[in-house]
Amino acid sequence: MKSAANDAPLEVACPQCATPVTWSAQSTYRPFCSQRCQLLDLGAWADESHRISGESDMDEADIDTLLAQADRDAPLS
Repeated sequence: MKSAANDAPLEVACPQCATPVTWSAQSTYRPFCSQRCQLLDLGAWADESHRISGESDMDEADIDTLLAQADRDAPLS
């Protein structure tokens, strides 16, 4: 990100292609430079090319094990 003088609008790099984008109301697709770059990024999230780091998802067997454990630990009424 590039910070210019106080009277100049903020300029950022497009996350997809690194083209400079002026951060203003006229930049419809900000922070992207175009609809194409916006859709490419959305597609990468949709096919899971982009991921937020963290613990891996549990599979169905893990969920069943946790539910069975919860049933055993539940107090009897």
